Amino acid sequence: MDTVASSEVDQESGTIFFEAVRGRQAGREFYSAMCSFATIYNHFKFNDDPQIPDTLKAQRVLRVSRIPEMGNYILNNPKDYIFSSITVSVGGKVGFNPAPGQGEDGRLGKVILPIDAPILINDGQHRCAAIKYAYEQNPSLGNEKVSVVIFEDRGLKRSQQMFSDLNKHAVKPTKSLGILYDHRDTFARFIVSLANDVDVFHGRTELAKTNISNRSTKFFTLNGIADATKYLLKLKTKSIAAEKQKLAVDYWDIVSKNIPEWNLLVQKKVNPSELRTNYVHAHTNVLNALGMVGYVLTTEFPDNWKEKLKGLRKVDWQKSSPIWEGKIMNDGRMTKTRLGIKQAANEILQHCGLNKTLDEFEGNR
Repeated sequence: MDTVASSEVDQESGTIFFEAVRGRQAGREFYSAMCSFATIYNHFKFNDDPQIPDTLKAQRVLRVSRIPEMGNYILNNPKDYIFSSITVSVGGKVGFNPAPGQGEDGRLGKVILPIDAPILINDGQHRCAAIKYAYEQNPSLGNEKVSVVIFEDRGLKRSQQMFSDLNKHAVKPTKSLGILYDHRDTFARFIVSLANDVDVFHGRTELAKTNISNRSTKFFTLNGIADATKYLLKLKTKSIAAEKQKLAVDYWDIVSKNIPEWNLLVQKKVNPSELRTNYVHAHTNVLNALGMVGYVLTTEFPDNWKEKLKGLRKVDWQKSSPIWEGKIMNDGRMTKTRLGIKQAANEILQHCGLNKTLDEFEGNR
């Protein structure tokens, strides 16, 4: 057995024990412990474990496709990966031995679990699965530890409510914030750089939210720029070559120079809120359409796509224009569908002198 597992498991007494801090919440004791990867691998139960009755299953179905990516995150970043706490319920009597000198009510000590008691994951099922995946690939990770919040739940009757309570109030970070804070993903790093390097994006990009309030001085969102640039470059890997980076910077710069209202925005002669009220190009669906247009133009016309973009000057970008109705407008209101964005891109392509649609272009490649 792994030496770490041995240090946390006492076969003679039939117990598992961890260094822990004891606290009270809603009148019940709980424990915050340090648990090794080895013990998680050997003792933590998943929702699909046959030992757990269906009536007591308290987690969403494990999405197996997520596990390799999360596990490889640990394996590829052994010096600086980070995992947040896991929450579990123990279906048996939980004991606690205060450290020497703490007294009976001491908060520091060791939490003791029956070795045969089911330890059911309430929150962090995918993190646990990733830990098991990484441990299988590299058993030396058995010494790694993660914090685990432990609740006693004899019979595991409360586990389903605990899962509901833990997830009901969870707030997932916005896509923009995920891009901004992701220092490992090369595309995310490039998008943050792009938002600074392109004049019309600089200082006008909402970095934290995925939508923009009416009074905001921002005009673009970071996730909108990211999605549109994915359409432009159609990257097949997470890496992004220097020439692709230059193409994206050049493309968005030339686009901005050929949309009159964007020029006024750069010159501070128009308020972003005015453009959001009256023009379709102030919304991410049109930014995505421009990304699709860019892929066609830079692929079909590698030497003169910049000239083709002069056609943007001829487009009536006002929301009141009938060319957008049924595409990205519905009874005068902006809508966002994949089909509508493609139809908007086809409209823009026509103004840039192309007679083929996106589908026809794709079909010929």
